[in-house]
Amino acid sequence: MGKRSVKENKNIYQTSREAMDLSREAASELLEFMSPERIEKIESEKALPHPDEVLVMEEKYKNPELCNYFCTHECPIGMKYVPKAGLKDFSQVALEILNGINQLSAEKDRLIAIAVDGRVNDFERRDFDEILEKLNSIDRSIQGLKIWVEHAKQAGKMDEALD
Repeated sequence: MGKRSVKENKNIYQTSREAMDLSREAASELLEFMSPERIEKIESEKALPHPDEVLVMEEKYKNPELCNYFCTHECPIGMKYVPKAGLKDFSQVALEILNGINQLSAEKDRLIAIAVDGRVNDFERRDFDEILEKLNSIDRSIQGLKIWVEHAKQAGKMDEALD
């Protein structure tokens, strides 16, 4: 193992590698197709990783948050459409989802009334935006649940057959 970096503002790729107690050279062997120089460029933010590199790092570094981070911070499409999420306790994520569903259930009739004519007018806009924010909150919680599931699989706390 090489010397551990003393850099203060490490990015998620470097902290994920270091959490596995890997030097860049050892990580390069584990990742198989990434050179230590390429890893250094990604970690020093001289280059962005490619999606296929992030997928391999996520698997080998055992950190499902890498994919969400990449999508929400470095991919223009993901930044627009993918909600930011992180690892939370299963019970917290489940309760967030159920709470969001309960709140949305109460808004169901209003959403039907807004949608009936196929458009959102000025009078309906505020209610529609509130409903949309509740949906976005549920989406963030679902993404958090997906991250939790991947962590649980990697930790051997969930059967792989649940894919």
